[in-house]
Amino acid sequence: MDAAHAERRRAGLVRTLRPRPVDSPLLDLASNDYLGLARHPEVTRGAAAAAHRWGAGATGSRLVTGSTELHARLETELAAFCGFEAALVLSSGYAANLAAVTALTAPGTLLVSDAGNHASLIDGCRLSRARTEVVPHADPEAVRTALTGHDGRALAVTDSVFSVDGDAAPLPALAEVCRAAGAALLVDDAHGLGVLGDGGSGALRAAGLAGDGDVVATVTLSKSLGSQGGAVLGPARVIEHLVNTARSFIFDTGLAPAAVGGALAALRLLRREPQRATRAGQVARELHGRLTAAGLAAVRPDAAVVSVRAPSPEAAVRWAADCRTAGLAVGCFRPPSVPDGISRLRLTARADLTDAQLGMAVGTIVATAPVV
Repeated sequence: MDAAHAERRRAGLVRTLRPRPVDSPLLDLASNDYLGLARHPEVTRGAAAAAHRWGAGATGSRLVTGSTELHARLETELAAFCGFEAALVLSSGYAANLAAVTALTAPGTLLVSDAGNHASLIDGCRLSRARTEVVPHADPEAVRTALTGHDGRALAVTDSVFSVDGDAAPLPALAEVCRAAGAALLVDDAHGLGVLGDGGSGALRAAGLAGDGDVVATVTLSKSLGSQGGAVLGPARVIEHLVNTARSFIFDTGLAPAAVGGALAALRLLRREPQRATRAGQVARELHGRLTAAGLAAVRPDAAVVSVRAPSPEAAVRWAADCRTAGLAVGCFRPPSVPDGISRLRLTARADLTDAQLGMAVGTIVATAPVV
């Protein structure tokens, strides 16, 4: 352990925990609170009311005592909002991806995984014991090649919006390739829900794939909905299969009622205020436009993630620290979190940012940028 720690320090890759105060003076462009709902009064009231009524914890796994009427209500409303037949709520988005990948595969299944997929999908592939082929990022033809000649069950897995650069997967083309080969498609829509699709209903709905019998989606409740937890969305028979076979559902304590209540309140608020989704996209495009105009290498966003390239891991850490000193919290992505080895600042384009805050953020990032 000491040798590994020394190597991480030499490479500038040491990570530390930094407890966040209740009233941080920093402007937050680091969290995943895309719609600004984590502290919205309706959402916190929903969480508090659920805790008062149902208790602080779920008290057991969903199959024992951990399912409440509130869980069932959230599943029904979330499935309807996203355009799917049914949903299953789990304790995290990570657990949802593990559940979906492992329950939909078996020895002999071919898993085709995008090189840019989130760690939870990668770990799901590893745990599935299926044969996994990693294909180049966002490349439907590479998926077609991987599926060609395979005789048996196959599943392609991809993020809808990739968390590192914020670019979107070519979902219609991927679905076409999968259908031609008789394969199913699993999409992690963690960064699409609340930002993409009509009123924030997600990338699958935007692509016209929501509710299709050969498509399954996962989402998280901890980003646009400002709460915690995850869910799998798909045909009712797929959800029933997960209830009976997915280990990260069967053997995990159910999501706490407060998180369920908060997510349900946020979902209802989003249905009532769909302009929040539009605003998040507008802020992302404005951030990108201003940063590139200033000469920085920012990736054009397809949703609410804006990625700004840094020349090295050390420079990225220093840049993020300088932003923090100036009153701005930004994400800092370095290897091994980034599959291409390129360090970045990762910015969250929140729907509740004012024009003045947007200007302050851009000015700070530009002023503290490393000299190349």
